Amino acid sequence: MRFRWPWIFVPLGLGLAAGLLIHFTPINDPLIYAQIQLSLLSVAFSILVSLSLAGLYLQDMRDHELVSYAEEEFSQDRRRFLQRLDHELKNPLTAILAGLANLSLEEDPKERQTTLESVTSQVNRMRLLVSELRKLADLEIRPLDFNTVDLTALLEETFQLIKDQDNAGQRELSLTLPHAPWPLPPVSGDPDLLVLAFHNLLNNALKFSKEDDTIELRAFEDGNQVVVEIADTGPGIPSSESEHIWEELYRGENARGVPGSGLGLALVKAVISRHQGEIGVRSRSGEGTVFTIRLPVKR
Repeated sequence: MRFRWPWIFVPLGLGLAAGLLIHFTPINDPLIYAQIQLSLLSVAFSILVSLSLAGLYLQDMRDHELVSYAEEEFSQDRRRFLQRLDHELKNPLTAILAGLANLSLEEDPKERQTTLESVTSQVNRMRLLVSELRKLADLEIRPLDFNTVDLTALLEETFQLIKDQDNAGQRELSLTLPHAPWPLPPVSGDPDLLVLAFHNLLNNALKFSKEDDTIELRAFEDGNQVVVEIADTGPGIPSSESEHIWEELYRGENARGVPGSGLGLALVKAVISRHQGEIGVRSRSGEGTVFTIRLPVKR
């Protein structure tokens, strides 16, 4: 129940009334000075209590405004998410229904095969979307099994996975890790989830770059943190989109026509947050992008 502002004046009124009553009540007593002091003390105490209640009222108002703002932000995020989900599901469903309708009319085996492949592709797209949504939901609530992670070995393994992909052949890929005078310190975390986060970022760099572009994975120690950077010379991210890229199902202008669920960066941010880390992005349109991850060192 919210604090009501009229209560602020109750102790003030009672204190003033008590003070006036004490001050003007005739008392046949030589200690009249004590009577005056008692009345002033009553008034001062009532003012102090009223000021305290005013502070509580202001705090209550501020908390209420913060809660209302948070609720409105959540409501807007939920509406945006549902609108994007509707868009992401509607397109493949429409293609599937159209393909099934045409399938019964096509007699040429090659055309039927083409239609079946198109329907299968859309089904796989929906399956990927549902799978990524399930991962994101599980990641936010399930407990993590934290272990000591050798980040050097983990980054080398992830980098090799990316190099083995078919679309990596024409890119210039480089891995820079410190070895002298000492390697990267260990971190505490779930190695499978960390591989998922770094792989998603590197895979994005592959998808949004073109042949002869450069992709770099580098890491270094910075005080009590390990910094991992994934950089590319791809098309970059427009400044107007940089604050939205972490939102579920958000796809920017450059992502149109590129296969994906729109959940990759949301998953990455959730993984890094669960590891008490931070992630940021720097980008210039037409020049490239750098994703920076900071993870606490295990001491």
